[in-house]
Amino acid sequence: MRKKSLFIASVVSLSLSLLTACSIPWLESNEAIPENKILRIMESNQISNLDSAKYVDIVSWNILYNVNEGLMRLGPNNRLVNGMAESVEVSPDKKTYTFKLRDDAEWSDEEPVTAHDFEYAWKRALDPRIKSEYAYILYPIMGAEEYNKGRGSANQVKVKAIDDHTLEVRLKQPEHEFLSLTTQSTYFPQRKDIVEKYGEEYAKSPDKMVYNGPFIIDSVTPTQVRLLKNERYWDKDTVQLGQVDVQVQADTSKRINFYNSGKADITKIDSEFVYAFKQTTDYTSLELASSQYLLMNQSKPFFKNPNIRRAISLAIDRNELVDRVLKDGSKPAGALIPPALSVEGQSFRQRAGGEVVGHNPSLAQTYFNKGLRELGLTRPPESIVMLSFNDQRSYVALSIKEQLKAKLGLEIKLNTLPRKTKVDHELKGEFDMTMSSWFADYSDPIGFLEIWTANSGLNYMKFNNAAYDRLIKQAKAAASHNKKTSLMIQAEKLLVGTGEGQQAALVPLYYETNSFLQKPYVKGLHRHPYGAEYDLKWASVDGKQ
Repeated sequence: MRKKSLFIASVVSLSLSLLTACSIPWLESNEAIPENKILRIMESNQISNLDSAKYVDIVSWNILYNVNEGLMRLGPNNRLVNGMAESVEVSPDKKTYTFKLRDDAEWSDEEPVTAHDFEYAWKRALDPRIKSEYAYILYPIMGAEEYNKGRGSANQVKVKAIDDHTLEVRLKQPEHEFLSLTTQSTYFPQRKDIVEKYGEEYAKSPDKMVYNGPFIIDSVTPTQVRLLKNERYWDKDTVQLGQVDVQVQADTSKRINFYNSGKADITKIDSEFVYAFKQTTDYTSLELASSQYLLMNQSKPFFKNPNIRRAISLAIDRNELVDRVLKDGSKPAGALIPPALSVEGQSFRQRAGGEVVGHNPSLAQTYFNKGLRELGLTRPPESIVMLSFNDQRSYVALSIKEQLKAKLGLEIKLNTLPRKTKVDHELKGEFDMTMSSWFADYSDPIGFLEIWTANSGLNYMKFNNAAYDRLIKQAKAAASHNKKTSLMIQAEKLLVGTGEGQQAALVPLYYETNSFLQKPYVKGLHRHPYGAEYDLKWASVDGKQ
């Protein structure tokens, strides 16, 4: 949120004291791994959970993605490649998928990976008692949503291990991107015997779990996660790295010091350092399938008025936010769905004809005055509070505050909070406006749109529009990509557009870009605009001294 999602409603508070340094017995060896087989990566945040049914943060997702594998994997150039599934058959109505698992797929303790491990893991994530934040990603499966919401049973979830190597999945309706969904960590297999053996302690240390991906976790401390090559992985000959050290350091300048001193091969940098390194050969960036936006609480009378919402969207100069505030390569957003997401090989933004909204201060003032009259107000309320993140985005919030004051005379009070506290306020509806974001879990643009339907648990702003809900329902049931894309374009315009009849329900701000420093000898590390941030399977450090 991953979100794998940055917008995920509730962050698991797992103390890293539980994730103590603990080497796995069968990996103990006196043989030193050569430097040209070791990759060192700097991360800014600690992991929160190693249970693929319960994780919520992107750093945990990055680790899990590289130590486990689903039926499919996101390969080079963001193309799907076979993972645990050797083949898949799809029924003519596109609603039944039959996966054949590899005969040579094994867990790190040499037990075979079976179809039963997938059935167990998916139903476990859907179990209401688990309270998985990502359970909804399994909802395309028939019976999944009903079970997760307490209206059905596990037996009614239509995923079934026909035998050890055959998994049958029946969907509620055709799902064009279902294979992409199976790359997600929630779709990873889990061993019932291991989960039940350790109970509440499962996945709280590396020796209380097993792995079926390119790497295994050797040890975890609050400042470092060490991965080692998984010699039981079915495609181990492709894996070039013997060891990966993921080092945690929140301070960007310290991460850069590690990088410059040769103690790290890759580090993420933020806006204040991008300008200094942008012209160097070590600098690289990736445009993410991620949008930052402003939510307006439509349970509040002031923001229930569409003309007020239109005015706020039109008043904000997004170029100001990215060029003068962020300066990190992010792009101004005039819509919700980012350019990094494609449909049938073409950017969704191109298919949609470009952006939906822009900057128009004079029209913003017209709409604002009209909205005030409709509300019986002669001036805007002075008690409006906007929640913002306590990182570099706090400067974006300050710019928004200044712009709305200058262009509309709207006074905003900023409440800058740590992420967990901010999310708690959002869950309870305790906000007028809030900065938020969505990071694509998979390749389908529908993920950006479906969370704003009336019954969505992630619809914090309480937007409720029957026409919008119908469009999303029709898009999800569409028989062709063209029809689905057409309906999504209509839905997006209705949601964020500022024209008459359009709702301006949220205010797009910018599309995110991640910036990195990476040593020239690092090869084959594939970064993805959605899902896990990077894949280590094909990476190497050829030429490292």
